[in-house]
Order: sequence, then C-alpha cells, then structure tokens
Amino acid sequence: MFNKETYIKRRAELKKLVKGGIAIFFGNNESPVNYPANGYYPFRQDSTFLYYFGLNQSGLVAVIDFDEDVETIFGDDIDIEDIVWFGAVDSVREMANSVGVANTAPMSSLKVICENAIEKKRRIHYLPPYRHDTMLQISDLLGIHHSKQKEGASVELIKAVVKMRSVKEDQEIEEIEKSCAIGYKMHTTAMRLTEPGITEKFISGRITGIANGLGAMVSFPPIFTQHGEIMHGNPSWNRLESGRLVLCDAGAENANNYCSDHTRTYPVNGKFTQRQLEIYQIVEACHDYVLEVAKPGVLYYDVHMAVCKLMTEKLKEIGLMKGDVDEAVKSGAHAMFLPHGLGHMMGMDVHDMEGLGQNYVGFDDEIQPSTQFGTNCLRMGRRLEKGFVVTDEPGIYFIPALIDDWKQRGLHKEFINYDVLETYKNFGGIRIEDDILITDEGCRFLGEEIIPYHAEEIKN
Repeated sequence: MFNKETYIKRRAELKKLVKGGIAIFFGNNESPVNYPANGYYPFRQDSTFLYYFGLNQSGLVAVIDFDEDVETIFGDDIDIEDIVWFGAVDSVREMANSVGVANTAPMSSLKVICENAIEKKRRIHYLPPYRHDTMLQISDLLGIHHSKQKEGASVELIKAVVKMRSVKEDQEIEEIEKSCAIGYKMHTTAMRLTEPGITEKFISGRITGIANGLGAMVSFPPIFTQHGEIMHGNPSWNRLESGRLVLCDAGAENANNYCSDHTRTYPVNGKFTQRQLEIYQIVEACHDYVLEVAKPGVLYYDVHMAVCKLMTEKLKEIGLMKGDVDEAVKSGAHAMFLPHGLGHMMGMDVHDMEGLGQNYVGFDDEIQPSTQFGTNCLRMGRRLEKGFVVTDEPGIYFIPALIDDWKQRGLHKEFINYDVLETYKNFGGIRIEDDILITDEGCRFLGEEIIPYHAEEIKN
C-alpha cells in the first residue's frame, strides 16, 4: 500500500473527471473452493478498488458522492469468533482513516444509499463486474439483472479510470520493476531446470513457488510447454524431449499487487537446430525492433504492423513467404505465423484493466480494433503516452490445424509457400516477451536484470 496522500490525490483527480452522481466501487470477497471454510483460492482485491482505496481486505465496498464530495467505505467489523480463528484486523473505521476516507458505515447501509439515489433519479456509476458475487450485489442493490449489468456500466467512469490508470506513477513503475525482479528469478530458474526427462508440470510448479514465496502470487497461471504453437498451453505431465523447444510464459505479482509478464523460448537440450535458430533470430529481431519504433505519440497499432512487415520480410528470406511484403501484410497473410497482437497494457492487472472493456483500454475514439484474423487479437492499438507500460511479445507459430485450413481453402497462396510450410508442422512455436515503459523520447525494458534471450546467451 502506498501512503495516504496517494489515494486522496487519486480520488480528487477522479472527482474532476466524473461529473455528478455516485460511484460504487465493489471490493472483492473471499472465494472458497469446495466448501465455505476451505479458502484455498488466495484473496485478490479488485484492482480499481486498490487503486483508489488501497485496502487489501475482503468484504468492503466504497462509494464516492460526486455532488456532495463525500466518500464512504462500507463494511462490517469482524466478531470475536472470527478473531479466534483468524486473528484481529483493523476496524473498518481504522482502515478508512489509513487511506484518508472520513466516513464509514455497516454494509446494510449501502442498500439505503442506493435506494435513495434511485428514488431521486441520480446517476449511479459502477464498473463492469467480472465476479458472480458482485453481480448478485448489483442485482440486489440496483435491481439490474446480471445479463444487463455490463451494458449498464458507466462509460464515463470507465473512461476516467482508464485515463488515470494508463499512465503509471513513478512509485508504480518501481513496483512493476520489483515484480520483474521476481520474474527474472522465475525464468532463470526454469532455464536451469530444463533438461530432457523433466516434466513440464514440475518446472511450472517450481516457478509458481518462487512467485508465491517472494511476492503475492503468479500474475497468471504459467504457460510452460513444448507445444509453443498453442497460445495458452497449460503445463502437462509430458516429459521434455531433446531436440524440441520449450516456451515459458510466466510472471509474478508482487506484494503490492503489481505484475510482470515475460516469455522465453529455448531448446530443451540447450542447442538450437539450424532451422530453430533461423526462426528464433527472426523473432528476436522483431522483439528488439520495438525498442526503435515505440515512443510517445506513435500508435501501438503502427508498431505492431511495422513488426509484422519486418517478420514477413525475413520469412521471405528463408522461403516461407513470398510476394510483395506490404500487400502480404495488408491482406493478413502474416497472421498464419503471428495470429495475435504485439502486446497489451500491463500494471496491477497483467492485462491491465482489460475487464473494463478492451475498446476503452487498448483503443479509443481515434482507433478501434481490427476485424481481420490475427490483427483482431491485438489488445493494444492506441497512441502511446509517456508512462504507459505495455508488453512487447512477437512470435512465430506453426499451427498444423491452421496450416491445413488455409491451404485447403486456398487462402493467401500468393504470399505463403505452403509446400515449404508443410515441413514445419512439427516445429512448435517461439515467442519472446518483455515489459516496456514508454519514456520521454522512446521506451525501455523494465527490470534491472533482463532475462537472457539473445540466441548466443541461451545456448549451451
């Protein structure tokens, strides 16, 4: 948690951006696994609640009355029986004071506040819910059916939150770099452990333990797989095989709930084949090219497309693609090899604020998502600003089902050498990912120590 003044300042800025009504910020509740007392899932507070109120405690809801300039935290103090089992915690009033909120009330009072606002036809702002218990709360408090809650969320509040959370404060950058340091230990440990005969599951478990021991948790379930062509491949019980590549996509969430997200791909036996090295060096070049072109004022969509053109040029050089590069990329032929976007926002959420709606987070009134296959998976296209943190994660994948589908349909045959591509069906996939900060004139990698990724650094 940051100092009290941080949260007071953030709420004051929010009050300038939202004009009238009340805003309800739902904190998260505990999530038991298979019976109420089995609290196996670690508690994770809602990120926007943390951003404005800083309280990492379950069972809280906050309300800001923009017309009356009144802030209130609603919650119930725990009783003696809970204290016996879980220990004492600060009272709701003490927690509120710690973040500069003057007013508190029991949770039962929240219904009265909402009924009063509804009766007076006041604007009630809330953010799109993503947990079912929050949906039940909204239904009980506001009478909005769960199927209508997403469309009923306040666009004005969404845009205000996105505007503020997109530009990271210096202290937030420090927290992300702490998470990157944990991520460094996770990835370098995975590299050291990787050898033929070890299971994917074993290495995934070891790096998850590092995140849990040094921070709050992993920032997302780790991807550790020999099937790098599967975008979100879960670690399996399969044993690592000499001659294959393994892809490790993993990150940490530190004690203050800021995230890191990195991907590395390397040979199980430490030695690239010539074919693996050729593809790896293309991805490596695309990854590094982002450092040259990403800067304030540039659309990240344009950075993505510049990387796609560089990738297409280099795939032509090794015979996998052909024809005019600009036309190939314009037609979407490159998506055979890169069927996802270059990156996404990152911060307190590893896909920062994505739950608020990608059209507001990664896009805006200037640019909206593409409908073209592959490019439609670009999560971040808007114009870059100093203080943005985005991921840089190009990849090249050989997906047998996609190859068969496009070849059968005759798609992009003027740009793709299908006869050559057939010989890559058992290749897998390669991705290299780092987190970058947009600076005054350009960008830089986050993390004091950069996880090795140059081909010569990761070969035995």
